[in-house]
Amino acid sequence: MIKQWVIPDVHGCVNTLKVLIENQIKPNKTDQLYFLGDYIDRGPDSKGVIDYIMNLQRNDYDVTALLGNHEDYCINAYDEDKKAKGFLGIRTKSRIQKEWERYGGIQTMQSFDVESPRDIPESYIEWMRQLKYYVELDDFIIVHAGLNFSNEDPFEDQRAMIWIRDFKVDAERIKNKKVIHGHVPVNLEFIDMAINSSGYKFIDLDNGVYYQRRAGYGNLVALELTEMKYLVQSLMDDVQFKGV
Repeated sequence: MIKQWVIPDVHGCVNTLKVLIENQIKPNKTDQLYFLGDYIDRGPDSKGVIDYIMNLQRNDYDVTALLGNHEDYCINAYDEDKKAKGFLGIRTKSRIQKEWERYGGIQTMQSFDVESPRDIPESYIEWMRQLKYYVELDDFIIVHAGLNFSNEDPFEDQRAMIWIRDFKVDAERIKNKKVIHGHVPVNLEFIDMAINSSGYKFIDLDNGVYYQRRAGYGNLVALELTEMKYLVQSLMDDVQFKGV
C-alpha cells in the first residue's frame, strides 16, 4: 500500500529529520512525502535540511515540497541584497534582511558559511523559488500556513498560504476537504486531538521542533494520511536559537 506522509516545519534540524525518515518512516520510493515548508532558520543546519530533501528528490523519491514563510524571507533578503549598491565597499542591510535575521536568518547564513544573503549559492535560492504553495489531494488541502477564506477564492491569496496565522475553514469552498498545515506551533495534545477528531476541519502539525524545555513541544511530527497515524521524533539537534 502506498503511504502518504506529511512532514511540517523542520527549521534547520537535519539530524531530527534524518532520524524521523530513516528510522521511523522508512519510505519506499512508491510512498509520497509532502513537506510543509520552513526548512530553514532557527536550527543549526538549514543547508543540510535542503541538501537532504534535494537528495531524496535526486534519488527518485516521490517528494512534494511546499514554500514556507521562512523561505520567502530568505528569497526576499537575497533579492534585496543582490540589488543593493554599496558605498566604499560597505552595504547596509535591507529591512527584510534585518527582519529575517531576527527570526533565524543568521543561523541559516551560518549553515552556508556566508555573512550576506547574496552569497548563498544561487542553486539553493532557485530551488526555493520553485517550491509549490499548496497541493490538493482527494480528501485534503496541504499548505504551509492556511487559506484565506475571507477571499472569494481562497486559492488566489498566495501570501496567506505562507503567512496566515488565524483562519476559519469554510469546508464547502474546498469541497469539504480537510486543511493540513504547519506554521504555528501547537502542542502534541492538540495535534492528537485534531488528527483523531472527525469534527476538526484542519490539522496543524507544527510542534515547534526547535522549542527546548517547553512541555508538549520540541518534536518533529509526521502524519500518514491513508491510516491517519502519526509519528513523533524528539529533537536530535543542538539548537541555540534564542529569538522569537
